[in-house]
Amino acid sequence: MFSIHPLNSITLRQSPPFSNGRHRRIQFSSVSRWRRVQTKAVVSGGDNGGQIQTTATTKTKTSIPLESNESGEIEVKAMITIRKKMKEKLIDKIEDQWEYFINGVGQGIQIQLISHQIDPVTNSGKSVQSNVRGWVPKPSSVSYIVEYAANFTIPSDFGSPCAILITNLHAKEFYLLEIVIHGFNGGPIFFPANTWIHSHNDNHESRIIFSNQAYLPSQTPAGIKDLRREDLLSIRGTGKGERKQHDRIYDYAPYNDLGNPDKDKELVRPILEGDEMPYPRRCRTGRPPTLSDPFSESRIEKPHPVYVPRDETFEEIKQNTFSSGRLKALFHNLIPSLAATLSSSDISFKCFSDIDKLYIDGVLLNVEENKGGINDLLLGKLMNQFLSAGGRLLKYEIPEIIKRDRFSWLRDNEFARQALAGVNPVNIELLKEIPIQSKLDPTIYGPLESAITKELLEQELGGMSLEKAIEEKRLFIIDYHDILLPFIKKMNSIPGRKAYASRTILFNSKSGILRPIAIELSLHQARSSRRVYTHGHDATTNWIWKLAKAHVCSNDAGIHQLVNHWLRTHASMEPYIIATHRQLSSMHPIYKLLHPHMRYTLEINAIARQNLINGGGIIEASFSPGKYALELSSAAYKNMWRFDLESLPADLIRRGMAVEDSSMPCGVKLVIDDYPYAADGLLIWSVIKEWVESYVKHFYADPNSVTTDVELQAWWTEIKTKGHHDKQNEPWWPKLSTKDDLSGILTTMIWVASGQHAAINFGQYPFGGYVPNRPTLMRKLIPQENEPDYENFIQNPQLFFLSSLPTQLQATKVMAVQDTLSTHSADEEYLGQVNLQHNHWINDHEIMKLLNKFSSRLEEIEEIIKARNKDTSLKNRNGAGVPPYELLLPTSGPGVTGRGIPNSISI
Repeated sequence: MFSIHPLNSITLRQSPPFSNGRHRRIQFSSVSRWRRVQTKAVVSGGDNGGQIQTTATTKTKTSIPLESNESGEIEVKAMITIRKKMKEKLIDKIEDQWEYFINGVGQGIQIQLISHQIDPVTNSGKSVQSNVRGWVPKPSSVSYIVEYAANFTIPSDFGSPCAILITNLHAKEFYLLEIVIHGFNGGPIFFPANTWIHSHNDNHESRIIFSNQAYLPSQTPAGIKDLRREDLLSIRGTGKGERKQHDRIYDYAPYNDLGNPDKDKELVRPILEGDEMPYPRRCRTGRPPTLSDPFSESRIEKPHPVYVPRDETFEEIKQNTFSSGRLKALFHNLIPSLAATLSSSDISFKCFSDIDKLYIDGVLLNVEENKGGINDLLLGKLMNQFLSAGGRLLKYEIPEIIKRDRFSWLRDNEFARQALAGVNPVNIELLKEIPIQSKLDPTIYGPLESAITKELLEQELGGMSLEKAIEEKRLFIIDYHDILLPFIKKMNSIPGRKAYASRTILFNSKSGILRPIAIELSLHQARSSRRVYTHGHDATTNWIWKLAKAHVCSNDAGIHQLVNHWLRTHASMEPYIIATHRQLSSMHPIYKLLHPHMRYTLEINAIARQNLINGGGIIEASFSPGKYALELSSAAYKNMWRFDLESLPADLIRRGMAVEDSSMPCGVKLVIDDYPYAADGLLIWSVIKEWVESYVKHFYADPNSVTTDVELQAWWTEIKTKGHHDKQNEPWWPKLSTKDDLSGILTTMIWVASGQHAAINFGQYPFGGYVPNRPTLMRKLIPQENEPDYENFIQNPQLFFLSSLPTQLQATKVMAVQDTLSTHSADEEYLGQVNLQHNHWINDHEIMKLLNKFSSRLEEIEEIIKARNKDTSLKNRNGAGVPPYELLLPTSGPGVTGRGIPNSISI
């Protein structure tokens, strides 16, 4: 029989040793004190959650125990908060009862308090140990959150606990929210965790949870210095072996997992690393190499997950949201194969009403006739469940771009407006000189000079000279010539793909209306392949102009997805996250600052490598570059990406869209005042900068404190030398010597993770959900008079235009993906917000005041943006049928809203 101890009467005793003998504790004979013989532990990890909570906490560096009893000992209590599954199955409930029983007899969870003071006997932190006991956990106001208690008897000279070692003796992991220690003067001591505690069956090492007091390395209390160091060592791993699901190890690997050479030689993809194909590093999984290529990592296919450190995985709400979104996407992918109009072959849209039917009529699904096709996609039962719930029609939401004005996409001014207020507003540049010169090697790619001439442009300037237009900064360019021309021949060799390298010239009139005036399309290096199109005045040239704009939009969609979205946010952010976990202790103030901006990014990137950017994946199937998509992304990284130009002001200045002006809040003045992305973005940038600078100033008071912070210096060095290894020798990397250096680096990282990603991600379906507005690929070149297709074009230009766009299958597939990627989860955490479960993230009253100020400033910015959207003088965000620019409004509800700035790249 087990002896039962009441919850409030726990007797301290030595725990059973582990099989490796690493965590044996010995009781002193003179006092109730426990000595740690050897500590090998795993560092605590991430914060995750969802609502606003910015109540200040009281700063208490050292807590003194309450009055002791006659024997010189005091009683303290630890409250352990654990989150269960929100929706439990019967087996989960049965397992819960077993866990309650094991905890009731004190054999489930073991806890050890570590003091800030050194024990002179062990020369490490004083420690005392107990076990969680209690038959039934204390219920909370939330059904899936439970609390347990552990009592401790400690000597009066124990000092303040700064760390906790927690050991999970159960057979499976559990999710620890926090531990709170009661019984010390100064109030409770909080140990925020928000982390999975692995079973000792998987890993015999205990987990370490630090208190919410932030410490620079030099400030670390003596009693936990060794734990701080060992934590970081354990989280880095050895760089060997395949990672397991319960691991929390962060390490680097190149992009060598995109291809699947063992499955098909057509799925061979190059490894992205080195001088020829440089790329940021990803999180290492350690999977074995392929049989065909020892340098390529073997694939793991859905539904099996790609490894990410345990605390980086989606939480339950996010899992449910993403799963339903993914299911929705797969349903949409079935539309062409299930619709009566589509047989085994893929077909084009025949008329614009075919596209409209996706939103207005929906598509009737015939399950019986297509049962085999559904089963082939592993959706048979799910589809039947969906239909039995009453849904036989699948309908897309009407995208924002045609909701107010279904013909707006046809107009030149709307084409240009989207360069300033669309989903990809980061490629427009000021045109500074004519002739336009290529930077490509002329021996390979032909003459450097563009076919766009002064004479041609002046015909479109309404009497203004070219010199005056350039002087007044009225000419702009979207230049995809140099990035695409090296790939055009290969791209056009893919069946059903036809593309050009493009240059688009835009003119900003005195009335402030931007419009395209010339488009240059090039097929190869010969000058004869370069054609320049302008908006003509007859029917034929008007339709050709529409085709030219569609090719530009297709290029824009590809560059947006592969360069500005994937490379510049997702892929570039991943090394910062890995380095932060590997080099900055969770006690480090910069770790605490960055932590909200790292949430879910590694998981969403892993899913992308598995399903989206992989060989044969959705991106290759849906965008013009096809199998060369990531090679193009690598070329952009090689030739264009620079950390120092990823800040918003620097990027605007580089593109000539702003000039330096010390009188302006961000030190820059926009060339086009009505540039919604830049105008709203600078508001967000400035408030992030203000928050970061005040945060850094608070913790780095000493002039030399940045250079002497060993963890911080190691972090920045590793980002450059390991995370962005192929760029490590570039001279433009910022130095990290001063508070200003640090603030600038952190502001850029936080901007990329929050505002920049929001601006170019959450508008994907609102702008791309109507295929003619942003076709992701083109299937035909513009016909010339001596070509067979020209007569077909003349006879039915509308049909020719539609047959040049993606097929119905291609279109519905990418629409479904864009819909999913534009969706906010119900547990989204927005900029300036702190999850309710994380309100004890730091023990610093001054920092909480600064955070409240940051949140208040964001609320003010939201009102400023709303007011701008009502300003009738701002034509790029207000007018008949013009959608307001909301992508940089800080908050949002769940779903596809076209607004909201999450803290991190979470989708």
